[in-house]
Amino acid sequence: MGITKAIAIYALRGVTLLLAVSILSFTLANLSPINPETRYRLSHPGASDENVSRMREYWGIDEPPVERYLGWLSGILRGDWGTSTSYRQPVLSVIGVRFQASLALMMTAWTFSGLLGYGVGCLMGVFRNRMVDRIARRVCLFMCSVPTFWIGLVFLAVFAAALGWFPFGLAVPPGIPPEQVTVAQRIHHLILPALTLSFLSFANLSLHTREKLIDVYDSDFVLFARARGESDIEILFRHGIRNSVIPALTMQFGSFAELFGGSVFAETIFSYPGLGAAVSAAGSGASDMPLFLGIVLFSACFIFVGNLIANILTHVIDPRTREGAKA
Repeated sequence: MGITKAIAIYALRGVTLLLAVSILSFTLANLSPINPETRYRLSHPGASDENVSRMREYWGIDEPPVERYLGWLSGILRGDWGTSTSYRQPVLSVIGVRFQASLALMMTAWTFSGLLGYGVGCLMGVFRNRMVDRIARRVCLFMCSVPTFWIGLVFLAVFAAALGWFPFGLAVPPGIPPEQVTVAQRIHHLILPALTLSFLSFANLSLHTREKLIDVYDSDFVLFARARGESDIEILFRHGIRNSVIPALTMQFGSFAELFGGSVFAETIFSYPGLGAAVSAAGSGASDMPLFLGIVLFSACFIFVGNLIANILTHVIDPRTREGAKA
């Protein structure tokens, strides 16, 4: 299958997925006990019936759910994602500002987890069933079962409270204008949240890479390479990396969903002003449904793009997936 045709088919699947996500998220939002009317009455106890009626008309509460969904979807397609009730700004503006901070955090964590995860996986594959492999495997299995918020709390207690090496939170030092914040200060505030978020996927990538390398070391062509006198390190660089890097890349790009979900906890713990903290606030006390629905749809697009990049890279790097190539 050609790469153009493969991208077209995957894009069609992505559009179908986004449509399903929009229907499901809109339905769940409308089933929530905290609707715009309830939130308005709680925040305005003495509101008159006329004001409540205007509010219901503004949000279209009396309209059938299908009409409300079609109206919301048509606005999405026109670029009007609604207005955030908590920020008093257009949803797209809030997402744009918050996503800039989240993107720096997620990409830093994604790069660190990819490099560390693949490196540890190669180490375990080369020294399989030895002391190094057994210790690293136990650490990775432990990290797979540890929730993100617990790691963040431990990092705060140890590196921020006890040692004082890093700040407790925020993306920049408090009280300093944004234009005066240096790159070093931003990195200093970014390290702990990024480390917390990177631990979400590096262990899975390490274990996955280890299994792929073990399959390579147990193959017939590696047996022939050993007969020629090649060591485990030489086999790793000549055969192991080439046969394990594509599955690792696919898995790493596929971890965008976990990365985005983990950012909600990491940003909340460290008071990091990103998209994760915004969705946490929108879905809890603020009950900001326009922002919540917008972030859900945007996150689905973000995850879809990550999976699309993984498929394109696999198609480009691995000649066996190209049309007319021999397996």
